[in-house]
Parts: sequence; structure tokens; C-alpha cells
Amino acid sequence: MKKFLLAVGLLSMAGTALAAGKPCEELKSEIAAKLDAKGVQHYSLEVVDKGASSEKVVGTCEGGTKEIVYKRG
Repeated sequence: MKKFLLAVGLLSMAGTALAAGKPCEELKSEIAAKLDAKGVQHYSLEVVDKGASSEKVVGTCEGGTKEIVYKRG
């Protein structure tokens, strides 16, 4: 019974950590690296609140509360 309770506790802590999401700046740099590797030039990536922009969303971060949007030019 003690092992079962320990397992449930560990799984609940792991689930909370995964739900927190990736930090926005870390994800933004990963996306930028992928775009650079594909030869994309003249673009910008911005971190905005979820639903605050009509631009193309290329990622979500911080537990889904923020979005990373892609702008050409």
C-alpha cells in the first residue's frame, strides 16, 4: 500500500511539471533555429498572450497561456 501511494504521489508531481509547459524564450529560440536551418530570412517571432494576435501561431508556451507568432518581413 505504501508503494502504491508513493507511485501516485510521484505521478501527480510529474503531471504538474509537464503541465507547466516550456518557457517561452526557450521555445522561441528552438523555433528560430529551425527556421534558420531551413534558410528562412527576414522574419520575426513574438511572444504574445493567447488570442492577442491574428498572425500565424507557430508555438504555445507557459502552459498554453502565451503564443509565439511568426511575422514575415
